[in-house]
Amino acid sequence: MKGQRQIIFHEHYFQDFYIEQTNKVQEKIEYVFKILRTVQNVPRKFLEHITGTDGLYEIRIEFESNIYRIFCCFDKGNLVVLFNGFQKKSPKTPKKEINIALKLKGEYFNSKKKK
Repeated sequence: MKGQRQIIFHEHYFQDFYIEQTNKVQEKIEYVFKILRTVQNVPRKFLEHITGTDGLYEIRIEFESNIYRIFCCFDKGNLVVLFNGFQKKSPKTPKKEINIALKLKGEYFNSKKKK
């Protein structure tokens, strides 16, 4: 991998989620982001492609007995674009959250075309 990956936010959705978390959860999110930025082949424990989507991934964070997910995609030049995040309460990722992320991903790429 040439250089580190850069992490950016699309709109305010991730920041809204992040601000709601405790300092300890925020520290864990930052730890996983460091792995995402620097590790060539990120372990599936931390990053997984969502089956049936076109390039949508979930960043996986576990802290104590809680599970958090942050949706993202990759763009050119080692760019990781963050969308929405949520605390997972069931074994399956809710379709509603995936649909929100897919909508935000579409908005992101459409906004790039207009520039």
